[in-house]
Amino acid sequence: MGKSGKKPILCVDFDGVLHMYLSGWTSADYIADGPVPGAMDFLNRAVATFEVVVYSSRSNQPGGINAMQDWLALHLKTRFGLAKAKEILSQIGWPDCKPSAKVTLDDRAVCFDGSFPSIEKLMLFQPWNEHLKVKRA
Repeated sequence: MGKSGKKPILCVDFDGVLHMYLSGWTSADYIADGPVPGAMDFLNRAVATFEVVVYSSRSNQPGGINAMQDWLALHLKTRFGLAKAKEILSQIGWPDCKPSAKVTLDDRAVCFDGSFPSIEKLMLFQPWNEHLKVKRA
């Protein structure tokens, strides 16, 4: 817990972290793929320690938050049943702008350590699931 007695904020990206995101972007309100293995179990554990918020590039686009909520409800219900899914969902926030978080879990980020990476290193960056997209094609 933080100094105020509140849980610290964990900001979780959606595409590529919760959602497998192999099919690529269609629109903010269309989510094509299933969950990343272990994502539902992770959320179940995370809400016990953190104030979990899901923030995505979908978050400030029409229909984006509703689509993510519906998708998550379906996959939590499939994994845990309706009652537990509702309990977990009730503990997840859905901001429409990037929150001030203790930590952010994102598949498209480089952790800044006080030294700026080279432009070449940034240009070579790939998210963890990029190699899976090639295998699917």
